[in-house]
Amino acid sequence: MGRFARAGAMVGALSLMASLALTGCTDDQKKPEFVGGASAGGSSVSPETGAAPDGAPTSAGPTLPLSPADGSKNRPVSTEISAEIPKGGKVTDVTLTSAGGDKVQGRWRADGTSWVPNSPLKYGTRYTAAVTAAGEGGDIRQGTSTFTTMAKPKSMMTSGLYLFSDRTYGVAMPVVTEFHPGIPKKDRAAVQKRMFVRTDPPQPGAWHWVDNGTQAYYRAPQYWKPDTTITVRIALAGIPLSNGKYGNVDRSATAKIGRAFEMKVDNATKKMTVYQDGNVVRTIPVSLGKKSTPSSSGTMVVMEKKESTVFDTRDDPDPANRYVTDIEFAQRLTWGGEYIHAAPWSEHVQGRQNVSHGCVNVSMAQAKWLFSQTKIGDPITIKGTERKLAPGNGWTAWSLSWSQFIKGSALPVPKGGSGPALA
Repeated sequence: MGRFARAGAMVGALSLMASLALTGCTDDQKKPEFVGGASAGGSSVSPETGAAPDGAPTSAGPTLPLSPADGSKNRPVSTEISAEIPKGGKVTDVTLTSAGGDKVQGRWRADGTSWVPNSPLKYGTRYTAAVTAAGEGGDIRQGTSTFTTMAKPKSMMTSGLYLFSDRTYGVAMPVVTEFHPGIPKKDRAAVQKRMFVRTDPPQPGAWHWVDNGTQAYYRAPQYWKPDTTITVRIALAGIPLSNGKYGNVDRSATAKIGRAFEMKVDNATKKMTVYQDGNVVRTIPVSLGKKSTPSSSGTMVVMEKKESTVFDTRDDPDPANRYVTDIEFAQRLTWGGEYIHAAPWSEHVQGRQNVSHGCVNVSMAQAKWLFSQTKIGDPITIKGTERKLAPGNGWTAWSLSWSQFIKGSALPVPKGGSGPALA
């Protein structure tokens, strides 16, 4: 099949770490939530509004073969429109109309291979697609196809997006998608093709899958530029998987990135150095995890913030690690239960000795100040401890170098990262 050539040129959280025997603090509160979604036939979930042109000229040349083929039935509601374009030809018009007369808006893929509806199609509905192309010699070709979408499937996968519209995040906030059950390896490329990210100002990026397929992260080679706008559409409603399941909903968000704020902790000095816009703004004594319950070394991000909570570890297999404690100014770093939080009981050893169960202990005053400064997505790097951060134990997109990160993509990634998938 030929390629389109354009004329004119990201429920409650699903715990990933339940099977990991990780030490650390925990609490009795809900985990971060997902952004809401729209199922097939709902309103457009994409903030991008590239409308399909109205109408198309009468064909004056050979018929243009389309996909889906005319008369197709039981098509997924994630169906895209494509055509066999002669060499040198260009598509000039695409229209997609439901049997009820509703016109569907859409956008081109950046590589010109297909036209993607802006929202899921409706289940059990007849659609007519019309595509017009201009051949290399100036002849006009048109193709039409009427197809019917499948009935709503009974077996669906649950998906999530940890990014919300109209919120401001830290410069290390990855686009985080979650799947239950995990996506099989052979399906990841098809799923990844339906996960669209655009940044303004433009910055290249890539997706990375955790080994079991339950999460995928999108990030740039470096932290996002301050004041970046990130527009995400995880367009999975109706996408078929090899395990007989289908995507449940489309999810989308348009969010902002704030100022550059970063925390660096060195176990050798037991100090946290805090940077804003590249300048040191504070140095904070800390107490990290003791040797039997070490803190994780690696780059993590703040996943959620709770001004007050309760840490309850009564289910820990080691009786020495069981306790119920009121906590103030808690900032989650891992699914396994590592936090930055106020620890007035360890203030006398902070900066000198590690006594925690894996958390970053700071004084009450420093914890209150830090809590007032941070945003979800702000990075913290801890180095020199006895344990390395486990992939997927939190939003671990930044625990890998860029060259390592892109190896986790299900699709090829240029060395410097990919641009947006949609034009």
